[in-house]
Amino acid sequence: MEGAASQPAAQQGNTSRGRLLRILFFTTFYISSFTFGGGFVIVTFMKRKFVDELHWIDEKEMLDFTALAQSCPGVIAVNAAILVGCKVCGLVGMAVAVLGTILPPMIILSVISFFYAAFASNVWVAVVLKGMQAGVAAVVLDVACSLGNNVFREKSAFSLIIMAGAFVCDFFLNVNVIYIILTAAVIGILRLWLIHRQRRVKA
Repeated sequence: MEGAASQPAAQQGNTSRGRLLRILFFTTFYISSFTFGGGFVIVTFMKRKFVDELHWIDEKEMLDFTALAQSCPGVIAVNAAILVGCKVCGLVGMAVAVLGTILPPMIILSVISFFYAAFASNVWVAVVLKGMQAGVAAVVLDVACSLGNNVFREKSAFSLIIMAGAFVCDFFLNVNVIYIILTAAVIGILRLWLIHRQRRVKA
């Protein structure tokens, strides 16, 4: 009886996990299919889907994932998919999310490669791309304001100083973004080390 009772529960767990993986795959596939303009655009779509709609992760986690995806080598869209997939459903979720993310551009670019000459010289394609550039700029600005607003909500002087300093270095001083990210990471590590040291001294 116990084996018979536990079997439906296991089947239900597998079904739930399978459904979760299907949603994850089709969601990342859909997001990747309609993402134009780079990694920050796909982060915007991921936030609206996984944070606002599905509630699989919270805004702070999405902000952390964005920072990790940007600072790690590779394409930010794939990096973000790895982090979200791993968070939602472990290693299998990570593989499913990556597959859903890379399939659309592979399919689209494979088709375009066969007709590259026609696309390159087509006036209508050039006009469409110009319009899409303006839309992409608005989407990137939206995600920048949204993630920046989360930093303001924390009311942390440390985070605000890091954000302001990074903006000044990037926008006004044209410092390479890699150096900015690495410097921010080192500062964060030093701050954590100092906090742990102070706790040990007090203890």
